[in-house]
Amino acid sequence: MIRNLLLTACMISAGTLFSQKLKTVSYQDGSQKLNGLVTSNAGKKLPGVLILPAWKGIDDEAKTAASELEKQGYIAFIADIYGEGNIPADNASAGKTAGYYKQNYDAYQKRISLALEQLKKNGAISDKIAVIGYCFGGTGALESARGNLPVVGAVSIHGSIGKDQTRKNGPISAKILVENPADDQGVTPEDYNNLIKEMNEGNADWQIITYAHSKHTFTDPKSPDYNEVMAKRAWNHTLLFLKEILK
Repeated sequence: MIRNLLLTACMISAGTLFSQKLKTVSYQDGSQKLNGLVTSNAGKKLPGVLILPAWKGIDDEAKTAASELEKQGYIAFIADIYGEGNIPADNASAGKTAGYYKQNYDAYQKRISLALEQLKKNGAISDKIAVIGYCFGGTGALESARGNLPVVGAVSIHGSIGKDQTRKNGPISAKILVENPADDQGVTPEDYNNLIKEMNEGNADWQIITYAHSKHTFTDPKSPDYNEVMAKRAWNHTLLFLKEILK
C-alpha cells in the first residue's frame, strides 16, 4: 500500500515536470479553439507520434508518454479533442462527451486529423507518423485507421474496441496493435470477435496482446486498476511496434 502511494506521488511529480517541457500549441476547428501539447524537440525532422488522451482530456499519463517518446527520438504531440472550455470535470460529463465523439466518429476523425496536421507542422516526417491512444483515445487510434488517416500505425491501449455494426468494414492500411486488458468489463467477447473480423476483412496487419489480471486502466499509476508489471510490458510492446514501423 505504501509502495503504491509513493509511486503515485512520484508519477504526479513527474507529470508536473514533464508538462513544463511541453509547449502548448493552439489551433482551430472552425470557431473552436484547441490546445495541444508538443515535445521540446519540435522543429526537428523526426518520426512523429500523435497521442490521444483518455476521456477526461490531456492528463499526466499522456504527458508522461510524450516525454518518454521524446527520449526515444520521436516528436510527440498530444491532441486536444474536446477543445478549450469543454474539458470534463467528472466521470459523468467525461462519459457523455466521449460518447458523443464515439457516436459521431466523423467529428472524432476530424479532430484527430487536425492534430496530425499540427504534428507535421512541428517537424514530424509526414510518412513516418503513428498514433497511440489511451481509453477513449484508444478508440480514436482505431478510428484513425478506420478513417484511413495518414498514419502508418495505430496503438489502442485499453481502448473501447467495439464499433457500431451498421458501419461497413473497409480497407485498413495502418498497422494495428491493440493492447487489451483481460479483465476489462467494457470489452465483450462480441466486440473482440467483431474487431478481428473487421481487421481481417480490411486486410490489415494487426495484432492483439491481452494482459492477464488487468482491468481497464491498467497502465495508469493513478488508477486502482494499475498493474505495474503489465503496464511495463505494454509500454515495451508499444516501443517495439513504433520502432518497427517508424525507424
